Amino acid sequence: MAYASRTGTRKNLDVLRANGWRLLVSARGVWRPEGFPYALDNGAWTAFQRQEPFDAAAFTGLVERLGAGADWVVVPDSVGNRDETLRMADVWVPRLHGLRLLLAVQDGMTPVDVPHLGSVAGIFVGGSTEWKLETLPSWGAWARGAGVICHIGRVNTARRIMACAKAGATSFDGSGPSRFAVEAERLSVAWREADRLYGNERVTP
Repeated sequence: MAYASRTGTRKNLDVLRANGWRLLVSARGVWRPEGFPYALDNGAWTAFQRQEPFDAAAFTGLVERLGAGADWVVVPDSVGNRDETLRMADVWVPRLHGLRLLLAVQDGMTPVDVPHLGSVAGIFVGGSTEWKLETLPSWGAWARGAGVICHIGRVNTARRIMACAKAGATSFDGSGPSRFAVEAERLSVAWREADRLYGNERVTP
């Protein structure tokens, strides 16, 4: 499945809807799914980019408003920080009980660092771009074996969509299709081709 960052631009939404995209609604954005199926992002990436602390109040508010209808919710994390991400998971996973949760995996993490299976539905592969691309095949293989969701964050090129499909990822997200209708069209074509070639590899928990 493909998720685009939430946008309010009608033209872009029309293209996304026509091509079967879903929306990823962030705690640090506008809290509207625009009538799409959707998942919830915790806003950690925006905080990281702006060099700000994680906004727990915004995340909690988003979950209270839209959590019940979400495909899944990303557990709060610290971008690129293995130890802090695991500490945050210990705090937040019990608080979010009853929701379909994805644990964000970060640079340096391996499957043995995912102690919350049984409480979470799968993983959200985040971290640095270099680490993500290097470890994507191993995370996909592990998720297939475990029968859990494997979502890949920040996928904005046809080449990365193909890599996600080849690795057996369940889904991916990107911001490019939300900003430009032409990108939504182009990446929709890439998504369909990747699914045609590697759909049998997809994780289907």
